[in-house]
Amino acid sequence: MDIKEKMAEILRAESAAVAAIPVTDGYGRAVELIVDHVNRRGGKLVTSGMGKAGQIAMNIATTFCSTGTPAVFLHPAEAQHGDLGILQPDDVMLLLSNSGKTREILELTELARGLNPDIKTIVITGDPSSPLGKSADVTLSTGGTPEVCPLGLTPTTSTTLMTVMGDVLVVCVMEAIGFKVEDYARRHHGGYLGHLSSSRAARGGK
Repeated sequence: MDIKEKMAEILRAESAAVAAIPVTDGYGRAVELIVDHVNRRGGKLVTSGMGKAGQIAMNIATTFCSTGTPAVFLHPAEAQHGDLGILQPDDVMLLLSNSGKTREILELTELARGLNPDIKTIVITGDPSSPLGKSADVTLSTGGTPEVCPLGLTPTTSTTLMTVMGDVLVVCVMEAIGFKVEDYARRHHGGYLGHLSSSRAARGGK
């Protein structure tokens, strides 16, 4: 196997998959749900996913936190052992499942609605017609592109797509709430980004 040729093949496949993500009105509805419930009413965004999708959900939550939208990651298994209590009125759930059939996530939605029947859910999935996709207030499809894994099993392309879709939501919410470099500097003090944002804030955002 020629590694460079394989790399080029994977890059082409994943780039094409990203370009094929369906662009729908669902993003506007998802952003409005997040802005209304979290940034206006004082709730928070609660992300969740199992396995690799859970790791992406965790990353999305931390990115939202650093950009002005309070968010936490809720592990779907730990939720059944008391962590569900983190849910409060006006929270919004962002749930990731490529199949839309992940047992732990389906159970989490049922438990969450048992605690708060009015809780709103946004789902990112490769199958909008799945049980999870059908149950959501807003369903965002990855497009269902096959994994680049040679077995067609390991989450690879699907997690790339979820990451990009999370970035879209973060950036659109940032713009909707007018998040500025001064706001970023107040939340991110450490490391290079902390230094850079503080410097830019001192120069009036330039």
